[in-house]
Formats: sequence, structure tokens, C-alpha cells
Amino acid sequence: MSPNASGEAPRSRRERPAKPALTRQKIIDAALRILSAEGLGKVTMRRIAAELDTGHASLYVYVRDVEDLHAQILDALLAPLVTAEPAGDTWRERLKSLLIGYGEILRARPEIARMALSTQPSGPNSVALVDRILALLLEGGASDKAAAWGVDLLLLLPTASAVEQSGPKPARHATGDVDAIATTIAEVDPAKAPNIARLGDLLISGESEERARWSLDVMIDGILAAG
Repeated sequence: MSPNASGEAPRSRRERPAKPALTRQKIIDAALRILSAEGLGKVTMRRIAAELDTGHASLYVYVRDVEDLHAQILDALLAPLVTAEPAGDTWRERLKSLLIGYGEILRARPEIARMALSTQPSGPNSVALVDRILALLLEGGASDKAAAWGVDLLLLLPTASAVEQSGPKPARHATGDVDAIATTIAEVDPAKAPNIARLGDLLISGESEERARWSLDVMIDGILAAG
């Protein structure tokens, strides 16, 4: 065997240490590392394969496609949320804390928030989250049907809010944006938009979490009343 540039004979494939076995969890862990360092746009099968020193085709034994991979990334991020007991003395407060925590996970990762609107969550942590929401709704007196149908609505609210706030001009977060909205409201002609003119201060009032809890209360009350 001919020596290489350093004067050493190259090692044959048989002499190289065996690579660790590929698993679904290792793929997800690699995806999370890339997400943290480079963003969701770089989380591709080829990029993960390079990270794990394998061929990208071998990943499809463990992950169906990129959408499945994204769902598993979200599921992994949910682990701390579903393993902790939500704060609150009542079922309603625990439910709101759980959903606000879910929203915080998404707001911290705007690309994941946008992805969550179109990707069906799956995995053990997603299952645990949905089951806990169902349990809390049932504890509060919701009917089986209302609880089952209400889960999607309750998860959609923090998801949509996170997507809205992750845009280039997050609503109600930047002082300049609020000032611009206030100026627009102040300039409204009361004759043409009397309700906006009268309720202008209320339209831009309230902190984000206060508004989120109010919105959740409205939705929860609706689910309980739906029967």
C-alpha cells in the first residue's frame, strides 16, 4: 500500500473504527445542533448526513421526509414543557400556563413557529402535551367533544401569535410600532370610524402576556359553553 503525503500508509476501511450506529434520536440531536447554530433553513437531510458522516439516503430509514424531521424537532423542544408541572392553583391557570409555555417555545424560535402552522406535531412529547390539555379541559367540565375539538384551537392561538410576533415588525412589541399605531388611531376621523376613535386607547392597551391570558380565557369559556 502506497504511503500518503505524511509518509504513513493509509489505513484500510477494515482498520478504521466502526462508526456508531445511526438512530432516529441521533438524527434529531444533529438537527437540533444545526438549528441552534445555523437556523431551520440549514436543517436538510444532506446537511444532517454530513454532520453524522453518513449518506443522506440512509436517514430515510429513520425519518420519512423533511416534514417528519421538523415535527420531531418540535417534539424534542417540547420535552421540558411536558415534564414540568404547569404553574397555577386551578385547572384553568394550569392550562393557560401550559399554553403560554408552548407559545414561548415557539416565539424563541421563529422558524419553528412558522413551521408549526403547517406541520402536524408528532412524537411522545406532542402526545403528552395534547393529552394534558385534554385532561385539564375535562377537569374544567368540558364535554368530550368540546375538549377533543378545542385542543386544535387552543394550540393554534399561541402558534399564530408566535408567528405574528416573529415577523419583521412584531405587533405590540416594538415601541415604534405601538407609537405608529397610536398615531394612526389618533388621526382617524370619528365621523368615518367612530368605534376606532372611541376605543383607540383600548385597542393598543395591555401587555403581551395579559392579552394572551385574556384570549385564552375567551377561548376556554367558548369551549366550555359549546357542550
